[in-house]
Amino acid sequence: MSGTGHTVASYDEDLEAMRNAIIEMGGMAEQQLDSAVRAFVGKNVELAAQTVAADAAIDELEHTIDSMAIRVLALRSPVAGDLRIVISALKIASVLERVADYATNIAKRVIALNEAAEIRQMSTLPRMGELVQRMISDTLKAYAQEDAVLALDVWKRDQEVDQLYNSMFRELLTYMMEDPRSITSCTHLIFMAKNIERIGDHMTNIAEIIMYQVDGALPTEARPKADKTSVTMIEQPSGS
Repeated sequence: MSGTGHTVASYDEDLEAMRNAIIEMGGMAEQQLDSAVRAFVGKNVELAAQTVAADAAIDELEHTIDSMAIRVLALRSPVAGDLRIVISALKIASVLERVADYATNIAKRVIALNEAAEIRQMSTLPRMGELVQRMISDTLKAYAQEDAVLALDVWKRDQEVDQLYNSMFRELLTYMMEDPRSITSCTHLIFMAKNIERIGDHMTNIAEIIMYQVDGALPTEARPKADKTSVTMIEQPSGS
């Protein structure tokens, strides 16, 4: 933990407990995404259902972290770096809860895909999941070690995830235009890919929070962003 220890030892213990809870919550959110992607690859409806059920524990941990932060604010009146630690924990817990929600949504769509028309396996989605899982892991490492340099590295990686999402989005739109029977399945896959892309976005949000916590400043450059799906145009197949 940055800075010197406090006169009251329990103050340091409170801050450390809050930090550990954030790391635990992040690990749970990362596991949610891993399970959801594995359920998709293996067409494992049972694993997908387990992933959905596991979301409740993450919600509960967020409430615990909120209570811990409020207690520190009320009893310790933190200032400067300590205040940034507490505010960062509140913000990060909220973001991680959203990350877990997106992973849960992916798992729910795995279940729905089991009832829809089958289409060819999409290797891009597991690749996106792998990249974003690495972002989560490194974000948690940056948080635990108060490493602003690693946080900045994670912050810059989101562009690669966006590029994969753009590619998959265009491919799935083409499938739907060529074969209307694939529309339901492709729509689920688009939303699943978007959920992974949004998790990547949330990792850049947490990276910014870490940089602010450590250095007291945000990156001066614009956030790299490569999601072009809002302006994607697909030509109608010839003969249609």
